[in-house]
Amino acid sequence: MVESVILDAQGRPIHKTELLQELVQASTTGVYQAWTAESVSATLDPARLRSILNAAAQGDHYSYLTLAEEMEEKDPHYAAVLGTRKRAVSGLPVAVVAASDDERDEQLAEAVRELVEAPEFSDMQDDLLDAIGKGFSVAEPIWQLIGGQLWPVRYEHRDPRWFQFDKVTGQRLQLRSEGGDGLEIPAGKLIVHKPRLKSGLPIRGGVARLVAVSFMCKAFGLKDWMRFAELFGIPLRIGRYGPGAKPDDIAVLRRAVSQLAADAAAVMPEGMKIEFQEIANAAGGAELFERLAEWLDKQISKAVLGQTMTTDDGSSQSQANVHNEVRLDILRADAKQLAATLNRDLVRTFIDLNFGPQDRYPRIVLQVTEAEDLKALADALGPFIDRGLRVEESAILDKFGLAAPEAGAAILRPQHAAQPLPALNHEHKPCACSACGERKALNAEQQARDELDELVADELSDWVPVMKPVLDPVQALAQKAETFDDFKAGLAGLLDQMDDSTLIERLALAAFKARAKGDVSDKL
Repeated sequence: MVESVILDAQGRPIHKTELLQELVQASTTGVYQAWTAESVSATLDPARLRSILNAAAQGDHYSYLTLAEEMEEKDPHYAAVLGTRKRAVSGLPVAVVAASDDERDEQLAEAVRELVEAPEFSDMQDDLLDAIGKGFSVAEPIWQLIGGQLWPVRYEHRDPRWFQFDKVTGQRLQLRSEGGDGLEIPAGKLIVHKPRLKSGLPIRGGVARLVAVSFMCKAFGLKDWMRFAELFGIPLRIGRYGPGAKPDDIAVLRRAVSQLAADAAAVMPEGMKIEFQEIANAAGGAELFERLAEWLDKQISKAVLGQTMTTDDGSSQSQANVHNEVRLDILRADAKQLAATLNRDLVRTFIDLNFGPQDRYPRIVLQVTEAEDLKALADALGPFIDRGLRVEESAILDKFGLAAPEAGAAILRPQHAAQPLPALNHEHKPCACSACGERKALNAEQQARDELDELVADELSDWVPVMKPVLDPVQALAQKAETFDDFKAGLAGLLDQMDDSTLIERLALAAFKARAKGDVSDKL
């Protein structure tokens, strides 16, 4: 058989015919059973937990993975914080970045975008993030030939108990076998996510191992709390009978005392009585168990989320925004590692199968954006904009998630901002109200200022020839005078040499025009 030229990330050949067949399926007998035969957490104690963790560290992690699954099912707090961490990653926007601006690379990136936009892709991300708790997670793409290309039509999550790590390195994942030696996984068949939460063996890196002791202690504390509530929550019931009571009467009294615990009602002979006595040394017991459970919950939150503020301390919304549920460095690391797995086991395989091996491949990027205090940004920008700082309007709209206003849309304005003048609105009909009078006056004043500015600009446009007959004698004197005193002494005799007739005529004409425009504005 000729070996395929397509290789996976480890350099092993990928055979297209093998991809069309499912690697492993659940069965009612054998190694790959979907149902769990027995519970691990029901009989958990320190000795058994130590045995389970030691066995997992030595390669036998079936019981450990069962315990990790049951921890999510039996501890609401652990399930909540672990689910929060998973959803923080799976809810991130997914972007596909082309290897370059080349047309071929853009074509490959567009094909990958179509791949990640499928609804099955998001579910597969959730399945892979199960590795945060257990140390690894496996999803199998189910490939199908569509339009001459191989596409994954769905992704099947495979039970982690169907797999084991090799006995030599503890790093390479294998299929479990009846003999326990393990079977090698064909190239390109599975997407295997092994997040590096800590250095060392992947099976020892999941947060379930870190939380297991707290889970066990909390389970013991809850059992003791229930026993305490049963013993001390109801006062001690004492039945008293007289010296002549018969055994049958004593049995009736005993049943009556017992019934009071559940039904708060009992029937007994008239000569007997029941007393209720408080137990003095039970004070503070309930608070002890409650504080223990809360403290253990905080340790679980630290282990999974990296902080306790939003989940345990009942903090305000502003504090929650600071921590953003999952510590930001943890979120970035989870997103980066999941994207690396998808690029290695899915994107590269998909491109090689349909477009052939490439020198460069498009990349999936999970975009992590840090929460920004928009109120602080607005408060900081306001004074700078008032002082002339130029800020692009579209950038601010994008920051606040606002759309640019369409033409003719109603626009919000500051409370004291000047309104558009009705005189410029042809549909407005003037009336005799005070508001219209004030607007008319403002419009006239603005129009007058504009016309006067135009008049001044026109008169100053040719000021050089107008002023030349007046300034030429002064310039001539300045050139002839040897000292400043000589210049001052000669100024008095320059009036006869200056021709100011043109200047006086222009000034008079400008004043006449200004007065005329002012009179017209007053009439308006």
